[in-house]
Amino acid sequence: MRAFHAGCLFLCVVAVPQHALAKSYKGAEYRTKASYLYGKFEARLKSNGKEGMLASFFTYNDSNPATPWAEIDIEILGRYTDDVQFNTITAGTVNHVSHHFAGFDPAADYHTYGFEWTPDYVAWFVDSVEVYRQSGSHIATLNQSQKIMMNVWNPTMENWAGTWNEAVLPAFAFYDWVRYSSYTPGAGTVGSGKNFTPQWTDNFDAWDQTRWDKATHTFGGNNCDFVVENAVFQDGKLILCLTKESATGYTDSTPPSVMSVRAEGSNLRVRFSKEVEKTSAETAANYIIPGATVVAARLSEDHKSVLLTVTGLDSTVQTNLILHNVQDRWATPNVMGFQASPIIRTKPVAFPLKINVGGSSALGYMPDQLWRDSVEYGRMDGQVVSYSGASISGTSEQEIYRTEVNDLSEFKVRLPNGRYLVTLMMAENYFKASNQRSFNVVVEGVPVETNLDLFARFGYRVSYAKLATAAVNDGVLDIHFQGLLDRPLLNGMTISQLPTGVERPWSENVVPKMFALMQNYPNPFNPSTAIRYQLSAVSDVTLKVVDVLGREVAVLVDGVQQPGVHTTRWDAAPYPTGIYFYQLSAGAFRSVKKMVLIK
Repeated sequence: MRAFHAGCLFLCVVAVPQHALAKSYKGAEYRTKASYLYGKFEARLKSNGKEGMLASFFTYNDSNPATPWAEIDIEILGRYTDDVQFNTITAGTVNHVSHHFAGFDPAADYHTYGFEWTPDYVAWFVDSVEVYRQSGSHIATLNQSQKIMMNVWNPTMENWAGTWNEAVLPAFAFYDWVRYSSYTPGAGTVGSGKNFTPQWTDNFDAWDQTRWDKATHTFGGNNCDFVVENAVFQDGKLILCLTKESATGYTDSTPPSVMSVRAEGSNLRVRFSKEVEKTSAETAANYIIPGATVVAARLSEDHKSVLLTVTGLDSTVQTNLILHNVQDRWATPNVMGFQASPIIRTKPVAFPLKINVGGSSALGYMPDQLWRDSVEYGRMDGQVVSYSGASISGTSEQEIYRTEVNDLSEFKVRLPNGRYLVTLMMAENYFKASNQRSFNVVVEGVPVETNLDLFARFGYRVSYAKLATAAVNDGVLDIHFQGLLDRPLLNGMTISQLPTGVERPWSENVVPKMFALMQNYPNPFNPSTAIRYQLSAVSDVTLKVVDVLGREVAVLVDGVQQPGVHTTRWDAAPYPTGIYFYQLSAGAFRSVKKMVLIK
């Protein structure tokens, strides 16, 4: 049996009036009075960045509960610092979910998000660049008018939204403007197909009660109900608030709280419930450890965590970190009183690290688990599926390939900074035809699989081990999964350390001992850049440039080449500013790297 997505499935099954079912937390929803059939829908916003909750921009048909479900979503879950979720929900509350690796923190600054909705496709955009598209048969069923909506709320589904802790409250999402353009094939002036005509933009200087309503309801799977007091206009922004019942509106009288304290070698990482003020956060005297000394404190760029340099800490004794006097960044700062938090100590991973994703300990592999502060590795989102007794060809480790997690969005592993060889283990155990499942995989910001269709490439229940190298420089290996058709999957993984200097420069006159693709130079660049790679044997070589959607932009090399170090240049003068990827295929060797064109 296949697992269902645990996220949007229960969003608005039954709308319950707020007065009929009061909840302890209060959120906000802003929605148009009118409904719209097709068009381009855009919003510029900054999300809340708090685990256990989300900020959204979407359209939804709520005019007639008897009609089939119709919804198009952009959901920014606060647990992620580099991810945006897209979804359409169709008749029978069927979800068509995809996670997009954004490459930036949606809570750090404003970005423009939007989607084009036509009878033939729905395409999503981030900062005016198309990043994902759905055009399957389900799109034709999205033929009912929908209202434009935005909300903030805290789901009951921990697997999807992350662990809820009311200490993160209050939380705010900021909306700068919303724009609507109608769909008129052949007559429009904007949009990828020139089929969209601008109709209106609301800059949120005030509540336009002729166009918008503030919602007062809740629904199953939602831990809050919506109240009008939590949709606030200030400084040309719509601010949607998630608060406690006793403190609604855009206000904050809550001091920072400590969410966790983790030992990182001889240092400690302190994670706060909100952004904290730099001077107080970096005052070493504000941190006390019995029997040890805090020598220095350094605030991270996101203002939510502090790295403490500590001497004299006995790792064999369980102790607490005591904090006080740390302030938040509110206009009138809130100041922490004394708070004690236990220090989390975990055993660093041993190499090679082997993980049985979706399964228990087996064959020397570690068991599957969810990501949280107290573990060294884990997945975010996803449903476990087992194919007990299935025969998987091409492997001596069939047990690992018989369990999977599908619909996962990200896998994280805490690692010392350095270079690693990552093996991702996958098999198509469900579909028996091509074009049923495909997905992208991004490792440390670099695409390593684009439009991967396991059945089309390998067949039914055939093992596939994808090898990728990764450079970790922030203490965490990040692996992202983006579903294109149906849900991405992962059966297992292994991680090994690589020696330094693997990609060192080679003499042009010496045959390299290995294949490698080097980082282009310069990077960022304008308008041209050099790409260097090395071959250890005569090879049939293809070097391509693709955009963020995996679409081919240029073919730089296509033919047989001799062993050695090769350099080619890409002249990108005709192409727009953006992120591009160059892909090298040389025999069985595959490698992908990212480059940035700035004009």
